[in-house]
Formats: sequence, structure tokens, C-alpha cells
Amino acid sequence: MHRPLDQPQPPPGPGPSAETIKAWQDRKFGMFIHFGLYSVAGGMWNGKRVDNGYSEQILANGPIPPKDYDALAKQFDPEKFDPDAIVALAKAAGMKFIVITAKHHDGFNLFQTAQTSYNAVDGTPYHRDIVKELAEACARGGLKFGVYYSTIDWHHPGGNKYIEGNSNPITPGQEAFNVAQIKELLSHYGPISEIWFDMGKPTPAQSAHFAQTVHALQPQSMISGRVWNYYGDFAVMGDNAEPDVAMELPWQAPASMFPQTWGYRSWQERKDLPGKIRENITRLVRVVSRGGNYILNIGPEGDGSVVPYEAQVLQGIGAWMKRNGEAIYGTRKQPFAPVDFGYATVSPHALYLFVAKMPPDHQLRVPGLADTAFGPAYRLGAPESTVDVQRNGHDITIALDHLAHWPMVDADGSVDYMPVIALPFKGPLRVRPQMMDAGADGSFHLQATQAEHYLNYNGEGYEAPATLYKLSWQLNAKAADYVLTLHYSRAAAIAKVDVWIDGQRYPLGLSGTGAASPSLRIHRNRAAHPYAMQVEVTPSAPFEQGTALPLTVQSVDLSPTQ
Repeated sequence: MHRPLDQPQPPPGPGPSAETIKAWQDRKFGMFIHFGLYSVAGGMWNGKRVDNGYSEQILANGPIPPKDYDALAKQFDPEKFDPDAIVALAKAAGMKFIVITAKHHDGFNLFQTAQTSYNAVDGTPYHRDIVKELAEACARGGLKFGVYYSTIDWHHPGGNKYIEGNSNPITPGQEAFNVAQIKELLSHYGPISEIWFDMGKPTPAQSAHFAQTVHALQPQSMISGRVWNYYGDFAVMGDNAEPDVAMELPWQAPASMFPQTWGYRSWQERKDLPGKIRENITRLVRVVSRGGNYILNIGPEGDGSVVPYEAQVLQGIGAWMKRNGEAIYGTRKQPFAPVDFGYATVSPHALYLFVAKMPPDHQLRVPGLADTAFGPAYRLGAPESTVDVQRNGHDITIALDHLAHWPMVDADGSVDYMPVIALPFKGPLRVRPQMMDAGADGSFHLQATQAEHYLNYNGEGYEAPATLYKLSWQLNAKAADYVLTLHYSRAAAIAKVDVWIDGQRYPLGLSGTGAASPSLRIHRNRAAHPYAMQVEVTPSAPFEQGTALPLTVQSVDLSPTQ
């Protein structure tokens, strides 16, 4: 997989192709399933609620004597677990993939493994391989299949006990056990679209061992960032979190129905079904408009049945997706500054505007698109009623009142939630970005605080803080040539960085003190960036995932040359 040199490069060795990554990003919406022995407990122990922490971690949160928790295996007989019905539910919701907890932190396995009898086939009255049956159901139903795998294991002899943050070091014995299980999962269950590693504090060598084991068997399997140490193929946001910085690595936002738990909780209050449906439609749209994938969890009951409330939420999202899925699947992130009415996505031939909040004058204003050739706009689900796009300076506007069936009222009298306006375009989508203006003398003084920040990000970091690798500015530059001076502090003793101007690389050597501010003569390339001059500062290319910018940028000055 080749990435532009101003972006972090993937680890060496086999890995997903550009086509695999694009297909993964195109799916947008999937189902997470947290299911295991903890589902039998359902957030209860000895008749009392356990409410300190997620219910799937009840062994640690109880805390429960391990032998008592292990005894739940004798009760584990989920006769109502119906893989084909779960696949049908996921498809009805508009989901394109399913990921299930093959092994969670408690060490219990939903698949048959030669490494331990503590699994659904050999250690329970159920005697069935849940991972295998769900993988086969996904294959029948045309969904992609992935597995969650916890690299920590509270059941492993000499393994881990719970520690704050689950940031446990991994022993050599446990590393070998994990690798053996990874080989089983990647060898016996067909194509694994993604493997969702989680938790622990592996060394860089252990992270490499896990990732390389996956890719040696299935190079196209996407590895989650929580394999740690920047060996993942996609970044994972924190639980129920979304990024607040620009993301260049493919990424996914994991969400649970209720923030308090992922595994089944018998006493969870499940209220306001319409509100929960709207909340998850909004979260899906927000994530996709920022360029991510959204994976929404269900936590089946101990008997394997899906909680009716959770099924109804998914069906409600699916009803919305039937009308509006075109604006979700295969799209990319909003290509312009935030808008006051909601969100946007873009496909190769259309822009989609999600109306979350109606402007008082019923006009949608979109910045910087006046140079794009748009066809008539229409509402998804009602293509017969159209309105012409109006140009207003650099911006465009769409008058919603000119659309028939607006707002759309459903059969029950309710107004359709988050309607979507489609704007087909011909030729390229031309986006004029928000730009910084020069001073009176034509020069620029760029502060780091004014830049877009790009961070190295494994996943919500138990032991891996996010680090800065790129700063980027967009300038309303009139001159063709400038002298650029970089002011910085705290560089590594001997360091190089690259300055990128409109995609052209300018290597820059640094002294460790920052006392001498290095300068470059740079040239504007209007053919590459017709509107704004793009200025970036990155580590010296090529740089691997996880490489931090080796200095603290104080400012970047540009003076036009005569």
C-alpha cells in the first residue's frame, strides 16, 4: 500500500492493498457483538447489581473469585443464538460487516481452540463454535466478518489480573498463546475482514509479532490500532468517541447503545426508542462526514437472544438508511468547512447535505463551491422535485422551500429525521478552502495554533499518547515565490524536517538549539493547488506510522521575493 510521502507510511511487510483499504472505508456501518460468559451474569452477581464499570468486565469489577466466574461456563447454553437472524438484522439496519468478541479479557473463547478447553465447544453444554457459525452466516448473507481479540487474558495461567486501564504487560507465555490463537482465527474461519485487537501494553516487538502473524496468513485483513505501537491498519477512537483532529489513517468509531456497558446488562434502563434511533443516525452521519466508519454494538442476553430494544434501534436506523444510504456508503468526508445546518459527504458524482437543523430562512449555504458545475438539487427519496443551485460569491445556496414534499412527512405524521439533499455535479468538485490572508506587505506569519493538526493515533491510548506529526496551513498567496523561515524550539539533537509547498517537498536541516532559524526559497504551484497555497511541516520523508514531528514549531514566516 503506497501512501503520499507527506503521510505516515505503513509498517514494512505484507499488508492490505489500496483496493482493500478503499473497500473497507466504503462499508461505513457495521455491527459489533459483545457476547460471552458475562452475558449470562448480565451485570448481576449474587442477586446484586454490579455497576462499577462495563458489564463485560464483571469478573474484575465484581470483583468475583475466578473459580466462581469460571463456573458460568457450565451455564453457558445460548440456544437462542441465531447467526442467520443476526445477519438479517444487521442487513436490515444497513450494516455491511459484523465483528464478534472471539475472546474478551475474561479469557473465555467463543471459538474452538487447541490452546485451552475454556471455550464454547469444549467447556460448555452448548458444544458449538459460535465464531464459525457466525462467519458462515455472514458468508451466506453477503456481509464481511471480523473478530475482536483481547491480548490480555485474566484466565491465562501466569497471565493478567485486572489493573487500572487494562494496560497490562504481556508475558512471553501469553504472547505465544495469543499468536497460536491468532493463527487459528486466521486459518479456520474464512476471510477475516478485520481483527479488532484490544487492550494490554505489548512491547513494540510483541505488537509487530501479532500484526505480522495476521498478515502472513491474511495480508488483506485490516488490523485495529489497538494492537498498539503503530502496527495497525486503521485507528480506533475511544469508546463512544470521535476525533477532534484531522485523520489521514483509515479510522473507526466504536459505539455502544448505552455508554455504561457493551456486554448485556439486565437492569439497563432502555427508554425513548425514537430518541435512541435519532442519536445513532446522528452519530453515524457525524462519523461518516469526518471520513470514518461507525461500528455499533449489540450485547445479546445469556441465552443468545438479541435484546428487543436493540433490535428496534437497528430497524429504525435501517428505515432511515433505505432512503438515505446513498449518502453514506462509498462516500468520503465533508470537503469544506463546518456548516450551520448539519453535515456533508461526497461521492465521485454527488455532494450530500444532511439537514440536522433547519436555517431560519430555509436556505442551505455551502462555502467555497461556486466554481463547481452542479445539476439540480433534490431530496433523497423524492428525486422528482428539484431546485437549481444558486451561486453567491464563492458560495452556493439551495432554497429548500422550492422543493415539493418538503419537509417529508411519513405515514404516521412524523417529519422525516435528518433529510438529505443530493447535489449531482459534472466534472471535478472544486472546493475553495478557508484561507489565511497575507499582511499589508504580502507576507505571512503562521502560528502553530492556526494550523490543522494531524496526530499519530493508535486508538484511545491506554499507554500511547497521541503525538503530532504534521501541521498544515492554507494561504491566500498572491506571489509566485517566497522566502520561508521556520522558527522552532526543542528539536532533536540532529533533525531534519520536510516543508511541503503545494505537494512539493523541500527538505530542511535543523540545529538542535533552534537558535538559527533555517530559511528556504519556495515556489507556488497553482496548477496543483489553484485556490490556496498549501504549507505543511512533517518529519523527513519517508516516515513510518508513529513518527513524531521532531521539533516544536513556534511560527513559519513567508516573505514574497521580488
